[in-house]
Amino acid sequence: MSRLFALLIFGWVSWQAEVLAQNSGTGTPVSVSGSSAQPAKLNIWPRIPFTRAKDLCQYHDAYGKTKSEQMGELTQTVRGLLREGVDSRNMVALLNTMDQQVNRQRTVAGSSPGMDVLLAGSFKAAVDKVYQERRPPNRNFYFYNPAPLNELLKQMRDPQRQVAWDPQIMRGLNGVAYGTYAYAPTCRGDLVVTLHIELTCGNTYHFQAQGFPEQVMRVIGQQVFETFQQTQFPSQLKIGQRRLELLGSPSGAVGRAPSPRSAELACKAMHGRLPTEEEYEYLSNLGDWNGGVTCSRGKLWAMAANMVMAPDLPNPSPVRSVSEFPGQEFSYYCVR
Repeated sequence: MSRLFALLIFGWVSWQAEVLAQNSGTGTPVSVSGSSAQPAKLNIWPRIPFTRAKDLCQYHDAYGKTKSEQMGELTQTVRGLLREGVDSRNMVALLNTMDQQVNRQRTVAGSSPGMDVLLAGSFKAAVDKVYQERRPPNRNFYFYNPAPLNELLKQMRDPQRQVAWDPQIMRGLNGVAYGTYAYAPTCRGDLVVTLHIELTCGNTYHFQAQGFPEQVMRVIGQQVFETFQQTQFPSQLKIGQRRLELLGSPSGAVGRAPSPRSAELACKAMHGRLPTEEEYEYLSNLGDWNGGVTCSRGKLWAMAANMVMAPDLPNPSPVRSVSEFPGQEFSYYCVR
């Protein structure tokens, strides 16, 4: 795995240099935060190396308690064995045998190969499962397979074989993913897994979860889906025969304001405006995973002229005066 990881890093550095040379001539747009705009469609390298990190279980076993606490537990164990009639002359040998048995079991469980393969495969399956359940019309996150089918079959037979880095093929790649895993401090067989995703636009994403090996990647797969599939600000979509640009708020995403008037002024400062009732409804019907914004229940949405969109009060109309909601906070995003 170390050889594969070194090869992946070498290819990543070479490919980054080529992409940067291309971007310097095209003038890639840069956001306010200093990172380039995220591509609408992400192609991630399908091989995801996972490196084993510090064993937190053994670390907490050794340092999770003070020396006096450890001696107290040992004393209680010795007293219990004496009450059971164990010969004191064999006490030390018995304690060593018990300790060696526990360590032997952990060594066997930790030395068997394949945990990295399990985590990488589980992550891919988890991401695909979320997409199958949510079924967004347009998928934003893909695992990129640049090689022909016959080459993929060769790699399966010989996973340690060096990969041919074709610059023409690698142009379709948007990023790479890699991760670490460690046995959790609970010492109950669960893992702490961290996944890193780096994109050519300069954005980096980090996801972490804890759980049993066969389950932990479900949480990270859900996090990845929500991060890359949710509506990005700014973005554009088509409503009828016109295009609408979603600007978000000064904070970047859906904002909150003490009054509709305050939200309206914020949108004007961004050279935009608050959505109309029809736009709120249409974007809510699109949903968060298809370029829209869901008008969540329990929220009040700011509109122009001190009006409010209240999804929980549809009769006779969800559009109400701000005077009906004293002391409330209002959600909003700007459009243009």
